[in-house]
Amino acid sequence: MAFISSGTTILDAGAFSASLGSKVLIKEITASADATISFVDGTADVVLDSTYPIYRLDLINIHRASGSEQTLGFNLSTDSGSNYNVTKTTTVFDAYHRENDTSVGVGYNSSQDLAQSTAFQNLTPEIELGVDDDASACGSMYLFNPSSTTFVKHFLYNGNHMSYYSPPWSVNAFIAGYGNTTSAVNAIRFQMSSGNIDSGKIKLYGIKDS
Repeated sequence: MAFISSGTTILDAGAFSASLGSKVLIKEITASADATISFVDGTADVVLDSTYPIYRLDLINIHRASGSEQTLGFNLSTDSGSNYNVTKTTTVFDAYHRENDTSVGVGYNSSQDLAQSTAFQNLTPEIELGVDDDASACGSMYLFNPSSTTFVKHFLYNGNHMSYYSPPWSVNAFIAGYGNTTSAVNAIRFQMSSGNIDSGKIKLYGIKDS
């Protein structure tokens, strides 16, 4: 028996016969005072392998715990999360504007990039992430062909965060680079430079070829 919607056959003989879209939600993790948020292939229904050529991660209202000088960063793993220490070379530029209109700017941020470093890449540059109750960071990251054993692992990130200090800044960050490894990347981790991720969620999607 076929399932038909608006004249289009969606399901027939147990098989889908219409495109269900190119972006597939794989896993959503909601933080609650967590030290880290990790997506590890083959763990807790996470897929991060050759199934998809591109993976997208959406960061939604990431709010940090109390304290000072905390930034949100990420790192990659080639050993299923035993170590998050992939060597990376990255570029960072951002635009910022303070709420009281006293400070504005745009430019390359050389203090936040990495040159063949295994450190976590900061995703909230310029001024650390705000601690106010209404402060958060939002953004999207694309990770390209992480399962390749031929090429380095390129990524792109664009996000906006409400910064620390009073009055705060709106900071729009553009961060890109590559994990300089030909080993398959099979895990990614997000964490604060210190303290916990108080709240927020991260969604992992797979992007199909067609």
